[in-house]
Amino acid sequence: MPLGTLDRTAPPLFNQGQSALSKLIFFGALSLFLMVADARFHLVKPIRSAIGAVLYPVQMAALKPVMLVMGGSRYFEDLQTAQRNEDEARKALMLQAETASRADTLAQDNARLRELLELRQTTTTPGRPAEVLYDAADPYTRKIVIDQGLAQGVAAGSPVIDARGVLGQVTQVLPFTSEVTLVIDRDLAIPVQNTRTGVRSVAFGDASAHGGGLELRFMAANADLQEGDLLSTSGVDGIYPAGLPVAKIERIERRADSAFARIYCVPLAHVTAARYVLVLEPSGAPVAPPHVEAASTQRKRPDGKPGAGKNEKKPAGGSTR
Repeated sequence: MPLGTLDRTAPPLFNQGQSALSKLIFFGALSLFLMVADARFHLVKPIRSAIGAVLYPVQMAALKPVMLVMGGSRYFEDLQTAQRNEDEARKALMLQAETASRADTLAQDNARLRELLELRQTTTTPGRPAEVLYDAADPYTRKIVIDQGLAQGVAAGSPVIDARGVLGQVTQVLPFTSEVTLVIDRDLAIPVQNTRTGVRSVAFGDASAHGGGLELRFMAANADLQEGDLLSTSGVDGIYPAGLPVAKIERIERRADSAFARIYCVPLAHVTAARYVLVLEPSGAPVAPPHVEAASTQRKRPDGKPGAGKNEKKPAGGSTR
């Protein structure tokens, strides 16, 4: 076949159109034109909004599984955090309640100590503070145990008072503790005096009266006594200092068939709730005798005889030679 008859053009299957360089230049110029037009005249904004509105349901449908997974994990994390915070809040509330109760107790103890300090300042009899440890184990007596004993100088028979009045008397002293018999014990009696009339009497403990009280016995039915009269220590027994408040008359029973009246009194001291008390020295405590030199330390006279005694007169010059 002659060479002149051959068709040298590319078949339609391999026809590539414009060259790659011309396409690059065209599309580059088009992109630059669109960017400038969108920046200056916002031509593409409506198209972008329309495309976004059409694609929004598709986006939400694609995000729902992810949101469900993230929401579920966040729910469990928040639940654990809330439970943890609740436990911490409960613990903090318990600590605050305990602190508040302790603060109330300290405030009450502080008030009692202040009252006891004021009473100690007004009382001329020396005394020492003490704390009530516990009630005595005997259910048939009304006694308490305090934290002061022989080591602290407490003596048997010492009066015990609180911030309001006479509480009782020390009846047994141990090395480090002491037993105090309360005024409402049936075995304790206190000489008292009516502050209104000055009449003296004796108040006996009466543990069966309203949980604990006192009774004035052997008082005449026509005695000048009234409900509400204040009874204080008379000081005639040599144990209780005079003037300490003891009780108030609560009820008087006068019977025609008896020459004596039954007089019931209420103690002023906190006999069932005392915490801090003051132990006084007995008002009639014996005074130490004056110092006397022992016979072995007496000087001897030059003649070898003992020195001058009590009944032997001294020389005129006052010398003991």
